[in-house]
Amino acid sequence: MILMTDSLPVTFRDVLHARRNLRAYLSPTPMYHYPALDAMVGAEVWVKHENHQPVGAFKVRGGVHLISQLDAAQRRAGVIAASTGNHGQSVACAARLFGVRAIIAVPEDANPAKVASMRNLGAEVVFHGRDFDEAREWVEAEAARRGYRYIHSGNEPLLIAGVGSYALEMLEQQPDLDVIIVPVGGGSGAAGVCIVAKTINPAIRVIGVQSEQAPAAWRSWKEGRLMEAPMRTFAEGLATRTAFELPQRILRHYLDDFILVSDDEIRRAIIILLAHTRNLAEGAGAAALAAALKLREELMGKRVGVVLSGGNLSIDRLRELLAAEGAPGFRL
Repeated sequence: MILMTDSLPVTFRDVLHARRNLRAYLSPTPMYHYPALDAMVGAEVWVKHENHQPVGAFKVRGGVHLISQLDAAQRRAGVIAASTGNHGQSVACAARLFGVRAIIAVPEDANPAKVASMRNLGAEVVFHGRDFDEAREWVEAEAARRGYRYIHSGNEPLLIAGVGSYALEMLEQQPDLDVIIVPVGGGSGAAGVCIVAKTINPAIRVIGVQSEQAPAAWRSWKEGRLMEAPMRTFAEGLATRTAFELPQRILRHYLDDFILVSDDEIRRAIIILLAHTRNLAEGAGAAALAAALKLREELMGKRVGVVLSGGNLSIDRLRELLAAEGAPGFRL
């Protein structure tokens, strides 16, 4: 059964177009099955490795697709974005590819590895504000003043269509998935998964996951309106203080469930992924596995796709996690 999505601002056709466009610039990422994770979750677990992207995260799909579609005047004006890291790397990578000036504002405590990557890709990085939302507010004002093309991290149809291409790959690689679990920060990745999964097979359950230390998107989905929430998570890819209108509109239409996990559950999932898959996951990248472990009884016997959305964990954070692994009470 094919369910049409033309009533939404991003459609399945848009994702198909993005996938065709991206073939010239990005290779498909693998999806692997790990028996060790099966035993822990009680299900057949398939991990989609978006950490294997050139910038280590799924968002590059959206950045490349969006900037490839800008007209000549927009490219000359340059682009500007706010980011905790992965969106900024995506914009920087795409801007370099197409010869466009890119300015990225990041919070003052931004992940140093992601900042270095943005600079190495040629972006101008500006530190502004305590968190993503303060950086975003500065960027919006700067874009209005100077005429840059502002690339919002969620409210961009072309971005959502681009990142949705990984869901197409998931269902080509494993067509019989019963459940897909996807992390939610701003919600672009989850929105793309929803559009693809519910168009190809409406029976697939799509479950979003966010840190309970930054639950703005979860609260907004529950309440049916945009809400703010305190933000204290270490997982910067999940760290938004307010939800975004366009992803929320898609999630309210399609998302089957949305759960919260603790930062400790995310930390444990990072160590599990490193130990049993030999892959480094950042906090947001490990959140889907943390959710699968939490939902073990519900997922029993099912075929589950888990999105490892990014692997940009700093060396200092990894040291902290490995030190904590040996602390009393830590359990794999």
